[in-house]
Amino acid sequence: MLKVLRNIAIATAAVAVLAGGAQAAGMEKPVAARKAVMKLNSFYMSQLGGMAKGKMAYDAKVAQGAANGLLALARLDTSGMWLKGSGNDVLGNKTRAKPEIWSTYPEVANKSKALKAALESLVAVAGTGLEGLKGAIGAVGKSCGGCHKPFREKKK
Repeated sequence: MLKVLRNIAIATAAVAVLAGGAQAAGMEKPVAARKAVMKLNSFYMSQLGGMAKGKMAYDAKVAQGAANGLLALARLDTSGMWLKGSGNDVLGNKTRAKPEIWSTYPEVANKSKALKAALESLVAVAGTGLEGLKGAIGAVGKSCGGCHKPFREKKK
């Protein structure tokens, strides 16, 4: 009897592992796509942040291009990149996305709206001078952190 129960437990565990692997395998492209979007966001923010912090010379054309790029990325329909089951609870270290993203979705949507509003303000001033950039970049960073802090695991 114990041997039968042990075999059932092993079979159940194997099915769970295989099912999780199958689910994870279908998530590779969506996760890679959202990481690519985040990498582009980071590229543009490093340009703007570098200018705002005086680590690089202000360049109106570069600043405007970076702000425009960020807004374009924020307006993308990324819903196909954020599929339920593509968090670190299922995929482990392949993503830093916490499962709370999907259980608190209306909150994430509101944070996305806040990011777009901050980016629209940034786009309006990014190319007009360093002071305008400095005045608007903080709200963008704050709205980025509004999602990253509660919904993304810290780097290990």
